[in-house]
Amino acid sequence: MINIHSKIFIAGHNGMLGSSILRILKKKGYKNLITIDRKKLDLTNQALVKKFFKIKKPHAVIIAAAKVGGIRANMDYPVSFINDNLQIQTNLITSSFENKVEKLILFGSSCIYPKNLKKPIKENQILTGVLEKTNESYSIAKIAGIKLIEAFNKQYKTNYICLMPCNLFGPNDNYDLKNSHFLPALIRKIFTASKKNKIVKLWGTGKPLREILYVDEVAEACEFFLKKKNYYSLINIGSSIEMSIKDYAYKIRDKIDPKVLIKFDNNFKLDGVKRKKLDTSLAKRNGWKAKMNFSKVLDKTIEDYINSQR
Repeated sequence: MINIHSKIFIAGHNGMLGSSILRILKKKGYKNLITIDRKKLDLTNQALVKKFFKIKKPHAVIIAAAKVGGIRANMDYPVSFINDNLQIQTNLITSSFENKVEKLILFGSSCIYPKNLKKPIKENQILTGVLEKTNESYSIAKIAGIKLIEAFNKQYKTNYICLMPCNLFGPNDNYDLKNSHFLPALIRKIFTASKKNKIVKLWGTGKPLREILYVDEVAEACEFFLKKKNYYSLINIGSSIEMSIKDYAYKIRDKIDPKVLIKFDNNFKLDGVKRKKLDTSLAKRNGWKAKMNFSKVLDKTIEDYINSQR
C-alpha cells in the first residue's frame, strides 16, 4: 500500500488543487513527490507522457491537471475543454496502467451530473439525465475519464478512483474574470469595486445554490483515499456549506467592504444549473468528512487574493 516513502506523481501541481495536495503531502512527511512543469511535459502529448512514466516509475498518480474555467470560458472554448481534458486523462491513466502504478486518483467536478437533480446528488446518478449546456464539453471529458478508470477497475482489478469535489476555493485560485469559477470571481469583482466606485454588477440572478469546499479539505481527502483500497470508482467529496450565489456575494462584501453596492444583471442564461449539492454519505461511510470553518477559510482566501495584488 501507499506510504510516505512511495513515489507519488502529482500532475498539475501548480494549480490550486495540485499545489494544495503537494503542500499537504509534504506536511505529512511524504518523501518522494514527483512534479514537473507544463513547459517541460505536455500532458496532451502521449509519447512524452509514456516516456516520462517509464523513467520515473511512480507508485501512485494523482491527476489534478485539467483544462478548467467558469461558465463564460466553457461556452467560448468548447473544443479546448473536451479535447485537452480527454487527452490529459487518457494519457495519464493508460500510462499508469502500462507502468503498473499501484494507486491512481482522478479528480472530477460536480458539473458532470445531470442539471435537473434537485436533491443531493448520489454517485449512481451519473449519466441519468441531460447535462448543463454551459459546461457540457468539460463534463463529457470528465465523464469519459471516470468511465475509463471504472473500466480498468472492472477489467484489470486496478486500484483507481475518481474523487468528485464540489466547487473549490482557496489559496492559488484563478482570479481571471474570463476563466475563474464563481467564488474567486466574486472576490475579485467586489475587491475592485471597493477601490473604485463602490458598485459591482454581477452575472445572472444570484439565485442558484452552490456547495463549496476549501481546497485543503480536498487535499486531505486525497491523502486519506490514497492509502485505502477502494471498492468504488467514484466518491463525492463535499461539505455542509450551501448558499445562493447572492448570499456568497454579500458575505464576501461584508468581509471586504460593507459599503459596496451589489447589483445582478438578471441574465438567467448565465445562471447555470439551479443547484449542485452532493450527497457525501459514501465518503462518510468510508471514514472521511469535511471539517472546514467557512468563515475562517474565506478570510484566508480573501487575504490570499489581496496579497497577490500587492
